[in-house]
Amino acid sequence: MRVETKNEKETMEFAKDFAKQVKSPCVIILKGELGAGKTHFVKGFVQGKKIKSLVTSPTFTIMNIYESKKQKIYHFDMYRLSSSEEAEELGFYEYFDHDSLDGISIVEWPENVPELVKNYDIVVSIQKEDQDKRIIEVNRRK
Repeated sequence: MRVETKNEKETMEFAKDFAKQVKSPCVIILKGELGAGKTHFVKGFVQGKKIKSLVTSPTFTIMNIYESKKQKIYHFDMYRLSSSEEAEELGFYEYFDHDSLDGISIVEWPENVPELVKNYDIVVSIQKEDQDKRIIEVNRRK
């Protein structure tokens, strides 16, 4: 699936609609440069799951949890990590194992922890075309 969005609101609306198609357990990796709109995508996704949490980038905390009575979303930002071992030491491996995952894990900067996040289900790539325009590609793993 490939879509072009013209602003943050459209990116969030796309993610909101996309979220309705995703079932737990699921691991989603987000790819894109700094400022591409990965966190805005997560904001829309969380809204699509009808979770009323304030979504912020977990750059310094590494993981944020958004939950309702029915659903949990684990939002990771691996930007500050330098290895999979570092993430494993923090106990994050259970969030990427389908046998123990009790929700949906969404990972920004998965390339920083490739051995940890190898069993993903969906790749969302966001390409920044200009100040506002984005190309979003969604690929499900076979």
